Amino acid sequence: MSEAPQQPQAAPSFEACLEELEKTVRELESGELPLERALELYEKGVALAETCRKQLEEAEMRIEILMKREGRVQPEPFRPDRS
Repeated sequence: MSEAPQQPQAAPSFEACLEELEKTVRELESGELPLERALELYEKGVALAETCRKQLEEAEMRIEILMKREGRVQPEPFRPDRS
């Protein structure tokens, strides 16, 4: 019998990544770490920060505002630089 293919794991939520990043930063800031552990945590923090950044960018692209044009309401990409 063959094994069923494994489903890719869903990426952790933004909130979970942010919480893990905050935990990592607190541990780094303790100052009581051996160098090797500090380097591991730093690398982990960089990866978590990148994941959070990507998730924020994706969310920003998905945000839409509704504009009324020609009597119809239509979605339009959100652009925060509008006045």
